[in-house]
Amino acid sequence: MADDYKDIINLPHHTSKTRQRMSVYNRAAQFSPFAALTGYEEAVKETARFTDEKSELDEYQIAIINDKINIALEKKALNPILSITFFRPDSRKKGGEYVTVAGVIRKIDQVSHSLVLTDNTHIPIKFIYDIDSEIYENM
Repeated sequence: MADDYKDIINLPHHTSKTRQRMSVYNRAAQFSPFAALTGYEEAVKETARFTDEKSELDEYQIAIINDKINIALEKKALNPILSITFFRPDSRKKGGEYVTVAGVIRKIDQVSHSLVLTDNTHIPIKFIYDIDSEIYENM
């Protein structure tokens, strides 16, 4: 058995005269793992990503938010800083997240039914969950 390869063991390595040698990089690529399910990892991560459901406000809570918006507009000259919590719908799946931003109201956009803050942040009024500020301490 030890003599099975005796006739070829000391021969020089064959080099083709018509083809170039493959680079080490291309040789390594032949043995790289194959991803049979392209995009599967991203799909699993997206499915596992947590989103909140939007809470529906009752008429009383909506009235309080409307009152707070009106008070902020009345005191607009004082530039009160408001802390506005609102629901931001997710663009890729059902649900979204609750976000709190701080700012001063610049105006109400009647076309898009949103509050516009001085930093040009647009917050749809129908998604507002709560508004807080020092100007509401007597409420």
